[in-house]
Amino acid sequence: MPENEQRDCGFPILPSTKVAALLDQYPEIEDILIGMAPPFHKLKNPILRKSVAKVATLQQVAAVGRIPVLELVNRLRAAVGQQSLASGEAKRGAATYLPTRPEWFDPAKIVASLDEKASDPGKMPIVSVLQQVAALQPGEILELITTFLPAPGIDILRKKNLLVWSMEGESNLIRTFVSKPKRS
Repeated sequence: MPENEQRDCGFPILPSTKVAALLDQYPEIEDILIGMAPPFHKLKNPILRKSVAKVATLQQVAAVGRIPVLELVNRLRAAVGQQSLASGEAKRGAATYLPTRPEWFDPAKIVASLDEKASDPGKMPIVSVLQQVAALQPGEILELITTFLPAPGIDILRKKNLLVWSMEGESNLIRTFVSKPKRS
């Protein structure tokens, strides 16, 4: 496509775009997306592709890959001939995945830990997390250790009204802590 030709924007690429929908509409940009950050190689796993890609937005994927969402979206938009987004357009609805330490967090209350490296690569980690969280008492904490920021899972947990906090630990590992709120 000539550089100055614009593709039909009936399907604009936005931070809220789901990865599966994006790749269904523009399969030719799969390699661009996967090449942008090492964690994106997991999209080659057919099980994760069918599950995570359907719920993960580009905003979440950018957080996982530690890429500014505007950079990710605009690179994909350029690949299909869409105009770049302005910074204000990309920031709307942006989630904060690495906030400051919350008051509810107490390392003494960690009762279980899940390590991504020890999990079944064909199983979505969120399934194990939800099973473990179901067994927590209010105030108890589950620790999830991953090599990437599990942004889609964090959003799922937050929608279930769970307390979630992530931090970058040693060796660039991400530690995500999940707790049921104490009853008032």
